[in-house]
Amino acid sequence: MSSLPSTIDVAIIGAGAAGLGAANALKDSGLSSIVLEARDRLGGRAHTVMASPDVVFDVGCGWLHSADMNSFVPIAERLNFEINKDLPPWRERAYGKAFPQADRDEFVFALDQFYDRIEAAAASGDDAPANLFLEPGNRWNPMIDAISTYVNGCELDQVSILDVDAYEDTNVNWRVRRGYGALVAAYGAGLPVALNCEVRLIDHSGKRIRIETSRGTIEADKVIVTVPTNLIADQAIRFSPALPDKLDAARGLPLGLADKVTLALAEPETMPKEGNLRGATMRTEMGTYHIRPFGQPCIEGFFGGRFAQALEDAGDGAIAAHSIDEIAGFLGNDFRRKLKPLRESRWSHDPFARGSYSHALPGHADKRAVLAAPVDGRLFFAGEATSPNFFSTAHGARDSGERAAMEVLATLPRK
Repeated sequence: MSSLPSTIDVAIIGAGAAGLGAANALKDSGLSSIVLEARDRLGGRAHTVMASPDVVFDVGCGWLHSADMNSFVPIAERLNFEINKDLPPWRERAYGKAFPQADRDEFVFALDQFYDRIEAAAASGDDAPANLFLEPGNRWNPMIDAISTYVNGCELDQVSILDVDAYEDTNVNWRVRRGYGALVAAYGAGLPVALNCEVRLIDHSGKRIRIETSRGTIEADKVIVTVPTNLIADQAIRFSPALPDKLDAARGLPLGLADKVTLALAEPETMPKEGNLRGATMRTEMGTYHIRPFGQPCIEGFFGGRFAQALEDAGDGAIAAHSIDEIAGFLGNDFRRKLKPLRESRWSHDPFARGSYSHALPGHADKRAVLAAPVDGRLFFAGEATSPNFFSTAHGARDSGERAAMEVLATLPRK
């Protein structure tokens, strides 16, 4: 673990994808830099674990979204991380009778039409909550809301249509066999990082910026802040003098909640690889299940929004218990004995995340640019929430870190 220097040119707060993007961009700049990370590991909301000897599990982000434009794809290739280009399970590959193909086709049609209505409405430039664009009485509305909890981490009443419209998705989704979190951590290997170093105060009242941390005080000329919006909104990190515009922006861009669970699967050969299991349940409070990702002997479950929050609040193990109940409801009670909890995420209870990824509340889509704007040429801001088009993704975070580093370099006198 790096010891904390007393003074540095650039301090970067947070060793998630954004902080590591910034640190990598500053590597050969001639400036001294250090990444201050509250956790005991790199990666932030990207985190890969061995859930069992034969199951690799991404507790956080798992998909290289918009893979044909995703900056982590060339990084994976450079670092010799194998990329899996199989189709994702969420539209095709239905398993079982819980969601018959005819129903599935009807649901996908309703979902596509919903997004078309949002796109048409957003073209006017006026913002509104996305739930207003559900077709009244459509039987699929609760499930369209469920999809929002996976995509946005919240229900449609909390989602800005201008933000939805700004998000760029090329519909190319790949995966990293060894784990996205493992890739992000490898991207940060060799960078100057101080772990277990929780930043509490950024005092920018003097000539130099004073940063108070759990491991002592450090002074810097420039600071790049990459922490999740909920930490800024909750004032877990305070600024002195206060930055009301940043506080307001962060509060308009809260982190939604998306949680994952992995269950060990006995007799896996009886189940298809890369299958998708979901019920035509007509409810928003539901999980979606990925059977045998990478052919591993497990089922991965995904939950979002208020339902994920309720499961988290019910205590450790509640997500796994609900998943087993729901899967047994689809596949028969005998199936229950084949499943065993391995690992689940509880992102809202993680003190250094307090959620999963940002969404703009209705009327707040413009806050991404407000949050990203530098202050006095000394304080810079990055993180997925500051990305104009790739927010809520690891590559959006990484790219924003690089952007903030370039803003730092642009303030230096030309030699």
